[in-house]
Parts: sequence; C-alpha cells; structure tokens
Amino acid sequence: MRWTVTIRTGTAGWVFEPWRGEFYPPGLVQKRELAYASSRLGTIEINATFRANQKPASFLKWAGEARDGFVFSIKGPQLVTHIKRLKDCAPELANFFASGPLALGDKLGPFIWQLPPNVSFKPEVIEAFLNLLPHDADSYVALASKADGRLKSPPYLDTSGIGLVRHAIEARHASFDSDDARALFAAHNVAMVISDTVEFPSRQLTADFVYCRLQGPPRPDAAGYLATDIAAWADQMAQWDTEGRDVYAYFVHEDKLHAPANAIALRQALGIALPGD
Repeated sequence: MRWTVTIRTGTAGWVFEPWRGEFYPPGLVQKRELAYASSRLGTIEINATFRANQKPASFLKWAGEARDGFVFSIKGPQLVTHIKRLKDCAPELANFFASGPLALGDKLGPFIWQLPPNVSFKPEVIEAFLNLLPHDADSYVALASKADGRLKSPPYLDTSGIGLVRHAIEARHASFDSDDARALFAAHNVAMVISDTVEFPSRQLTADFVYCRLQGPPRPDAAGYLATDIAAWADQMAQWDTEGRDVYAYFVHEDKLHAPANAIALRQALGIALPGD
C-alpha cells in the first residue's frame, strides 16, 4: 500500500504561540489552527501522546479538522521509552495502541519512538521491543486487545481505513551508529530516524520508508536551514522517492519559529502543491 503523496513535510505539533501572526494569519482563531496548518503542510507529529495517552475523541477531533489526504505521525509514550526504557513494556504498549490512534483512520501515519540520550544499543532489549511492534491492522488489534484497567476509556479497535502500521525510532546514543543496530532495525522494517545533526549526520536507511526529524543543519553554530540546505534536501528526498520510498520530513530544530516556512519551502522545492497554495 502506498500513500497518495509519497513525500510529506511538516512540523512537530501545531500549537505554538509565536506562529500566530507569523505562520497563522492574524486573527485566525485557535480552534482553526490545525485546519489551516493541514492546508499548508503534509504531515504533523502529535506530541501530546508522549506525556500521556489521549482519548479516542481527541484523535477523532484531530482527524476531522485536518484536510483529506493529510497524515499524522504519533509519538510513543515516555512511559515506554523513558521510564520503562523499552523493557517489559507489552502492557504499556497495549494500552497506548488501544487509547485511540486507530480513530485517525486513513490519516494515521508512522509511530515515532524517541529514545532518551542515555539509552544505548543493547541488541536483546531492542529486538524484544521490535518484536512487540505491530505492522498491520490485525497485529495491532491483537496487541491493543490486551489493554488493562489502567486505560481510562474502552479500547478503540476499529481498523477502518488502516493499512500499513509503520514505526520509526530516534536513537540518540552513539552506540546505535553501528552496522549491527542498522541490521536489526532493517530486519523489522523499522526506520532509524535521520536527525541531520553534527552528532548524528548519517542518512543510512533501514526501512522501506524514510523518517526525518531535521534538527540541523549539521554545521557547528548553524542558526537554521538556508535555501541551499532546503534545495539539497529536496534533491535527496526526490532520489528516495524514485527508489519507491515514502518520506516523512519534520522540521523540529531549535529554530522552531521558522519550522513551518522550512517545511513549506521544502515541499515547494519538490514541486508538491497543496490546497493552501
């Protein structure tokens, strides 16, 4: 299954006060911000799920506000990545997957698992975690059906519109920069996040899709992405597209004020038009 648009550019989240009057038009009411953002971007990371499980009603609301063809990625909960540190976390995963992401329907994109910087590559831990991750609707429901009493709402198990279930992991410890780690990710078709930083400049791929959280550019003291950087990334992503890989690219660097503009510039450099153009 392929998405209609194979390269999507966007931001982490959509609620950011300094964007009002900068990215969002003056006078736009806050409850219309997601609808507006989806008219200009191809995808957005939902980060609220990192702090706590959300409810099906929230996912249904977000799906209803975003335009047709838009896709959300969802950040996995810190309970799994930072507290459990990927160990013995099957019940927590079941509760998370049962909490409502399926309510996004055909607007459900990849799940992004951001590891703390002090989690190193331990093959037995990583493999056990990867073995738990569902990759299709049936395996998703099989795991989500095991949700326990800690879930605050009935498990949401409607798979209407759901095709592939994809996962990306942002590893922030140098030990993951190894052939063994990449081979393990590749064996499970899980994308190793491309960060585009001085510490992690690698663009080696481990899945049939690409997940970028662009935090660079990877130059010491770089203040933000320049037009030349955007052009270079457009060339790279066009190449990945010709290889048949879907691409999700999020500007999440510290120059957050300009993240939407960078995402739009990259999309336009790729020749992708959206209703907001």
